[in-house]
Amino acid sequence: MKNAINVIIIGAEIAIGFAIWWFVMGNPANFKDGAMRHEPLPNNILGTIHTGGPLVALLLAFIMIAVTFVIERSLSIGKAEGKEKMPVFAKKVEALLEDGDINGALAACEAQRGSLANIIRAGLEKYQTVIGNSGLDPEKKMLEIKRSIDEAVNLETPLLEKNLVILSTISSVATMIGLLGTTIGMIRSFAALGSGGTVSAQSLSIGISEALYNTAGGLVGAVICIIFYNIFTTRVDNFTYTIDEAILNITEILAIKVKK
Repeated sequence: MKNAINVIIIGAEIAIGFAIWWFVMGNPANFKDGAMRHEPLPNNILGTIHTGGPLVALLLAFIMIAVTFVIERSLSIGKAEGKEKMPVFAKKVEALLEDGDINGALAACEAQRGSLANIIRAGLEKYQTVIGNSGLDPEKKMLEIKRSIDEAVNLETPLLEKNLVILSTISSVATMIGLLGTTIGMIRSFAALGSGGTVSAQSLSIGISEALYNTAGGLVGAVICIIFYNIFTTRVDNFTYTIDEAILNITEILAIKVKK
């Protein structure tokens, strides 16, 4: 279902990109020759960009998709962190557990929310379930607690990395599409030069415009994706390290309590 939503978003933004390219940039009012859309008015940026061809529309869509998923990842990772900084929250829960206040630790998890809080809560709820079970020895009790924590980790971790592959893909594809547009534009320019007779400045300029605007569009899309992909992967790595450290400390505290 979530993948279907991503497909719908990407498809819609590609359609919007082409609509902007054709109806806004390609508005006949932006050109000397009107609906022919071959000769943009002097200093008319929209008309000039339109002459870059349909690949400009695709690159515009890539940029919009990149911005959309940058915003989505920013909100999702921020939500996964919870209300307090994770190291602060982890220390608070550790202090409550050392004092034997399991309910207080659960309340702190409920107030914090986020991935780490969900993982710790899963472990504490399992602890409350097994601690009074006299049929289990301490080792089996800890195995049950660790299994619950591991299951929660396996559920939460993929959510942190979700959609990063889209940014990674666009960073590569946008560069290739921009290069393709550049190549096509240069082919048109050299075709105009090699056609014989008087070279049409208009034909030459259209080819050059197509080359340059596709290059620019590809680079803009790639730069946005590469920068934020690196930012998000760094945040996820730090996130994962903090989670692992907190789980280790809390597991040690629970192991001591289980053996008592």
